[in-house]
This record gives sequence, structure tokens and C-alpha cells, in this order.
Amino acid sequence: MPSALQYLPAAYSRTKYSIRFRIDALIRELRIIPRIGLDNPVNVSPACFDQEPIDLAKFLIGKVLRHKVDGYWLAAKIIETEAYYKNEKGSHSSLGFTEARKAMFMAPGTIYMYYARGGDSLNFSARGKGNSVLIKSGIAYVDRRSPVKTINRMQTMNPINGRLRDLEKLCSGQTLLCKSLGLKVPEWNLKRLQRGRFVLHDVGDTPSALIQAKRLGIPKGRDEDLPYRFLHPDYAHRATRNPLHCDHQIIQLVPG
Repeated sequence: MPSALQYLPAAYSRTKYSIRFRIDALIRELRIIPRIGLDNPVNVSPACFDQEPIDLAKFLIGKVLRHKVDGYWLAAKIIETEAYYKNEKGSHSSLGFTEARKAMFMAPGTIYMYYARGGDSLNFSARGKGNSVLIKSGIAYVDRRSPVKTINRMQTMNPINGRLRDLEKLCSGQTLLCKSLGLKVPEWNLKRLQRGRFVLHDVGDTPSALIQAKRLGIPKGRDEDLPYRFLHPDYAHRATRNPLHCDHQIIQLVPG
């Protein structure tokens, strides 16, 4: 059965939904209501990055990135990823090795950050030299380690036209996510996740199916038709671009 959260935007515009339903749905989306395992996240092992890009891209959906800024653990759940291979034209590494692209040729789990449209973007190297996964978008995540007050901090760090950015769009894009978490190219490029500063947590959100679609922003003639974009089905409306409005398919995941 589809999650009620998929229909939350419609609930705001249809009077037949009660205010109580809308508030309850929003609270659940923020993960404020305690659930089993919520307060005991598991650190993702560095060995988990040693996967083919497509497998790693799927694996990362539902995991939570946390970056410590001024004593606050700012957190975002990954809801959208894109896989890249050295042997296809959409990848930066297909253009050859340079110092700027070095991270993609390093051990799986190495952080590759670069500037896109004036903002910072986060990637992790995958199995195979030159292969990587782009963290395309996320949603702000709340639990005891990252309480509600961290949301305001993230909004303050990522304003729009002098005002706080709406929660629904806070991390809806690769540069918006990095800005909300305070991730910067000079600080993290070529590095690895670091306990106490920047971590990846498994919080028990492992969807049984994902949305698969073509990657975004790939120039014509550079393998723009490859379906290497993966999304959490509960948060399609929070992604960089809603995949349900274009060609896509639902893929079932085999439990690992």
C-alpha cells in the first residue's frame, strides 16, 4: 500500500482531509514520533561502499548523512542518487584522470566533491576506478541525535531570497543538500567519512522497491538515456525533479 506521505501535498489542498491528518503526516515525515531502532542508528561500514555504482546507488537510499557543525549534528536522509561509470560519457571520470577528479579513482567510499552551478556537490567513489555515486537529494531528518532545532539551523544556512527555505525544498537538489548540511569542497574532497564529524547511518529505512529513471542534466550525446537514477518511492515529490512526471519504472529490491 502506498505511503500516505505521497499524498501529503494533495491533503493541503483538499478540505476533506482533516487538519489532524495533515499534522500527523508531517510529524511522521520528520520522524519525530519515536519508532523501534530510531534512537540506535548503525554506522554504515566503509566496506559497504565497495559495490558496483548501481548497487551502491540503491544501497544508499534511506541512509542518513550527518555532519557536525558548531556542535549540531545536521542530518538528511538520502532519497535520490545517481550512478556513474568511467566507461560511459556522463561521468566526469570519462574525461580522464586529473587532480580535481582524483577521488573517483581512489578506494571505494572516498568523498568526491565538486562545484555544480555555483554550489557544492557530494559523491562517493564506488567499486572500480573512476566509478562513483552522486548524492542527488535528501530530506531533513530528525531524531534524538539531530533534534528539531537542527532544522532551523539548516534553514538558516540555506536561505532563499533572504528568508528561510521551505522544509519540503530544503535538501531537494545536490547543492541544496550540501548547503543545508554545511558540506564544502575544500573541507571534504578526497577525504573519507570521519567518526565524530561526518557519518553515514543506517536508520532501518530499507524500501522494498525504488523508482528508477534517467539521470538529470546529462548533455545530449553523453549517454543521457541511461536509467541510473534511483529514488525512494515515499518521497518522489521531494526529489530534485518528481520522477513520476516523466518516464520511470518501479524496481523491486531483493533482500540482501
